[in-house]
Amino acid sequence: MPSLEPAIVSAANPRVKGWAKLSERKYREREGRFLIDGVHLVAEALAAGWPLEHVAYEEGLGIPPELQALADSVSGPTWIPVSPDVIARCAGTETPQPVFAVARKKEHAPDALWAGGNGGPVVALDGVQDPGNVGTIVRSAAASGAAAIVLGRGTADLYNAKTLRATMGTLFHIPVLEADLTALLPEARKRGAKVYGTSLRAAASCYDCDLAGPGTWLVFGNEGSGLSPEVENSVDQAIIIPMTGQAESLNVAMAATVLLFESQRQRKFT
Repeated sequence: MPSLEPAIVSAANPRVKGWAKLSERKYREREGRFLIDGVHLVAEALAAGWPLEHVAYEEGLGIPPELQALADSVSGPTWIPVSPDVIARCAGTETPQPVFAVARKKEHAPDALWAGGNGGPVVALDGVQDPGNVGTIVRSAAASGAAAIVLGRGTADLYNAKTLRATMGTLFHIPVLEADLTALLPEARKRGAKVYGTSLRAAASCYDCDLAGPGTWLVFGNEGSGLSPEVENSVDQAIIIPMTGQAESLNVAMAATVLLFESQRQRKFT
């Protein structure tokens, strides 16, 4: 049976006010907590054993059926019935689902970057600003068997509500770290990593490069300006995705997906 707390009805409740503040990055960073909104994301977090403090659900509807088995089997969070006003105060959408969770940020050990894991590449993002792009890249990285993801300076916050929704819960299944890429990439190269960066000026095709090695790093830059000069200086080889049709470039999330699944193809299907 889940651990239940008394219902919270008022959106002015001090706990609710504290939860609502987690919609702002400065409070997420100060508190080390964030909100997860919706049945699917909460289910993924519970199934992955992510550290949740509370799961709040609409009192009149009860615990969503999709979460009932997890509520009965997963220990840790307390389950709190709340009013629709509380849901509306804390939700990140105009038409909120009847459940949200308060989660703790999870610090992943840097070992994920060096251990090789399943042989998949490490993905590094340099100033990728759009939350939807960041979330989609996390989703593609998890789906294609990447080892880890590094968020460099200027990259959208992983715990932004839009980023979380775009990940579709995959962030709960892959290590995601934050780091200064200008310091991290030279360290990766010292440890034997092969660092590739995407560039429209590159001559080397991604299909002619070995993206299957356990020391492979794939670096993606800002939507408008690409890799910063400092990060570009730490790349071993610039590569390009050949395009035979009429398009100037690909969206960064699309480009990352192409390269991630090309890496998977080389590792698993050749």
